[in-house]
Amino acid sequence: MTTAADPVITWPPSPEFWSTRFPAKTDGAVAPYLFKGIVPADRLGPDDVFDGLRRLRRAAAHGEPTSARIRVYVGEERRDEVIDTVLSAPWSDEEFVAWMQNLTGAERFSLVINNLETTSQKLATVLGELIGSAHAGWGVPIGGSEQVAFAGNYAGTAFGVHEGYEDAFLVHLGPGTKHFYTWSGELYKELTGGQAPTFGDYTALLARGERHDLEPGDVLFLPRRVFHVGVQDGFSISVAIPLYTYSDTRMLALSLLPEVLESAATIDAADETPSPMHPLTAGPGPVAAALTSAATDMLTTVSEQLGPKIAELVAARWRTLRSNGGWEAAQHDLARADAAREAAAALAAGGTHLRVAPPYTLHADPDIDEHLHIGVTVRGLVLRVPESPAWGTALASLADGHTVRITSELGGDALALLLETGGIQVLTDPNAEESA
Repeated sequence: MTTAADPVITWPPSPEFWSTRFPAKTDGAVAPYLFKGIVPADRLGPDDVFDGLRRLRRAAAHGEPTSARIRVYVGEERRDEVIDTVLSAPWSDEEFVAWMQNLTGAERFSLVINNLETTSQKLATVLGELIGSAHAGWGVPIGGSEQVAFAGNYAGTAFGVHEGYEDAFLVHLGPGTKHFYTWSGELYKELTGGQAPTFGDYTALLARGERHDLEPGDVLFLPRRVFHVGVQDGFSISVAIPLYTYSDTRMLALSLLPEVLESAATIDAADETPSPMHPLTAGPGPVAAALTSAATDMLTTVSEQLGPKIAELVAARWRTLRSNGGWEAAQHDLARADAAREAAAALAAGGTHLRVAPPYTLHADPDIDEHLHIGVTVRGLVLRVPESPAWGTALASLADGHTVRITSELGGDALALLLETGGIQVLTDPNAEESA
């Protein structure tokens, strides 16, 4: 059981934490460890997750698409029929636990929200500080991360004792204490005879697991391939942040190589040579031979440009991920839409300066394209801004983290496009520090 004997950890964790203390406590990031009191109570709490749920309910009421999704469980039973009710039933002053008990008709429940970071700018920002410090001090998971909220008074995690497939941080917000049990893959197999999840009564397993008592502000590091389950007596909320480090072969086979092959193929229908009609009596052999010949030619072409093409694709993904604060790409980001509306409103109200909203970053391509535009990546989106000395200077300054004064040369459609990303804040302080 992890104790609270460690010295206080600053927020966000320092480079020294990631280079020294983190690997020492986690045996090189392969063993679970509970870091006590990392998240300051005044930065994040249960109410922030409730605000995310309220944002989802407003989206449902207005037919607004969202990439965040919820699931409801009673015990280990998934209750999809309750989802619409959770998103639409009246909820004002009623205490959350009593409200959920009425909706589910059960004493104990769990509510799971995936891509929670897309529901709240505060959640994306504060937990983005943790992710950003991990990127700088430990490394970058090329698949990014998401937030998965677990809210409820459930006696045990709805998925039973199960294996995790990614490294993850479990941020506990309280108010109650959660008892989290972990087992190595070897021990779990010894105890159960396999790797399948254990449902129902796993009391005997708990006696052999390592127990971590999560209190508000604690962060549990949970390595991949570790079996785990959470149990509790009262209500609490935890937010899991998985680190998606896909295998090289999976990324190549499912993503990068198809994109490289597509770039080598002729996709203009007007320039393509159609496949001939094949004689019935010849069977499929000639078809296979023709395709094999074409595939050989295509792979030869691809092999000659493989390095530069993969480098180009990975660089684009890297910029997209880093510009989005480390969060995975989401098509319908409610927090982005809210931030874009706030920026437009601030501009209309007389805003005078621009800056990149944390935890996001801006990247401006050093080269100008054939249409005399500058490529810009901000908050996971790629756009084109007409090249001009004013925009070139402003974008470089924003990319360096500085504040930029809005001038007549920085208006129009280009400014509107930047604000629509939700990654640019408009400030109304005329005394804001500036560098451009």
